[in-house]
Amino acid sequence: MPAVGLLTLELHLTESRSLKDKRHYVKGLRDRIRHRFNVSVAETEDHDIWTRSTICVVCVSSSREYATGLLDQVEADAGNFLGPFLEAATVEWLS
Repeated sequence: MPAVGLLTLELHLTESRSLKDKRHYVKGLRDRIRHRFNVSVAETEDHDIWTRSTICVVCVSSSREYATGLLDQVEADAGNFLGPFLEAATVEWLS
């Protein structure tokens, strides 16, 4: 049975002083995740707040085990890239 996993990454960008600074972090993370893991990535909330962002990552797979492993890798990579700016990460299963 197909599995659809949604990883939500909540960012608190304390060093961001403008939307341009925020875009630097968000775009870098989005591009990195897309190219390394071949998943869908979008900023879904807090578009006009300089120091906050919510990024969603979606994985569709024929195996829930594979999707779980992939989303775990994405979370770990985002943590390495962002360091303390990654405030929270949650996974939901849509099917």
